[in-house]
Amino acid sequence: MTTILDPTDERVPVERMPSPRPGTLSGNVALLDISKPRGNVLIDRFEALLSERLPDVNFNRYSKPTFTKPAPDELRQQIKAENEFVIEALAD
Repeated sequence: MTTILDPTDERVPVERMPSPRPGTLSGNVALLDISKPRGNVLIDRFEALLSERLPDVNFNRYSKPTFTKPAPDELRQQIKAENEFVIEALAD
């Protein structure tokens, strides 16, 4: 079990088992920019570094319309349909 701290309310930490992690990445990986300032800079650099290490992985870029709300359902469904993994980037 792992304790997960919720940044919106840490008064009662949640105990959960983390999802199993694959040994390798393959196929398509979504890079989701949540539209915070400089998030695109972080994703650009992250994509460059990952592309060097994982030349057989295809990276697909997505952006939320605004960081103040959850990703629209249509965007989430598109990401799910087109990718095996998601990396979400925050920055300021």
